[in-house]
Amino acid sequence: MVNGWLADAVLVLHGLFIVWVVLGALAVAWRRWLAWLHLPAAIWGALIEIGGGMCPLTPLEKSLRAHAGSSGYPGGFIEYYLMPILYPGDLTRGIQMGLGVTVLVVNVLVYRRVFRTRSAVDGGVTR
Repeated sequence: MVNGWLADAVLVLHGLFIVWVVLGALAVAWRRWLAWLHLPAAIWGALIEIGGGMCPLTPLEKSLRAHAGSSGYPGGFIEYYLMPILYPGDLTRGIQMGLGVTVLVVNVLVYRRVFRTRSAVDGGVTR
């Protein structure tokens, strides 16, 4: 039972990490220092997708589920709603690479706007 809860917690953490990777640059627009937290996560997420790697949270969650005696995701909110998003059945290598490139492009565009706007406000002086 505890392993099942831990697996659910890892799945939620995984989902939150994905949201941070994709949308974290928007938080940087609010507080620039968050770039120190977001940039490594965004680079990691893009490299995992483009390189076809696996996030270490995936095997951890699967191991916890196996120890909990689960062979799949038979029910519950987390399994039903989040699993298809994090582990889509029709995910191809091309889609995976496209997701990684999308993460990079979205973040570069947001960071570019954040730092251009900030430079204009500061009179072009970097601090």
